[in-house]
Amino acid sequence: MTRRLRPNSVDRGAQLRVQQRATILGVARQLFSEIGYDAATLRDIIRRTSLPAGTVQQLFPDKAAIFRTLVEDSARRLRARVRAARDRATSLEDFVSGPYRAFFTFAAEDRVTFDLLRRDPATIRRLLEEPALGASVTELHEDLEAAVVRGDVPPVDIDYLTAAMAGVAVEVALRMVERQPPDVDGATAFVTRLFLGGFERLRESPRPRGAAGRRQLGAARPRPSR
Repeated sequence: MTRRLRPNSVDRGAQLRVQQRATILGVARQLFSEIGYDAATLRDIIRRTSLPAGTVQQLFPDKAAIFRTLVEDSARRLRARVRAARDRATSLEDFVSGPYRAFFTFAAEDRVTFDLLRRDPATIRRLLEEPALGASVTELHEDLEAAVVRGDVPPVDIDYLTAAMAGVAVEVALRMVERQPPDVDGATAFVTRLFLGGFERLRESPRPRGAAGRRQLGAARPRPSR
């Protein structure tokens, strides 16, 4: 007689935790959108989830942990969009405008996260050092190195250029979402002209001595063939 296989209780438990986590994050996002991060409490989130308080606190010990997870989840989705836009680029203008448009469009769509971050811009700068957001900055640095090697971008200090392009994305997005409706086209056009014009001036400058010269350009991540 064949013995019946019993469901794997470990897998069942893992699936349940994933569902509970998604429920908590969905409820928190909605609550933050309705009454704001400051007004919402962990107790409010627990009541709306209908989950035991101990279960919620085991997954997220406090409101800040939920906020951080929401931001990191958004960052992963944003990174994928920006990466895809840069990979599709067939010109320097596309290389600049495509990722910025993806970034600003995401900012306009994910208003909850950006409204939260707008209340504390220093949080963005701290999160840029974390893996979820920091990976996007690292990829930008690598792609700029590759663009310099190809001759698409003038030989400049890549550390400075990466910081400038990442910083402009955040600061312009924070201003853009304050407008009704958010001006994605205007923001994209502005930063594209800003950097394309800057590249022209940088081509007239001598090759910098600094961080860019110390990095191994050949180590840049290869871009897909077109």
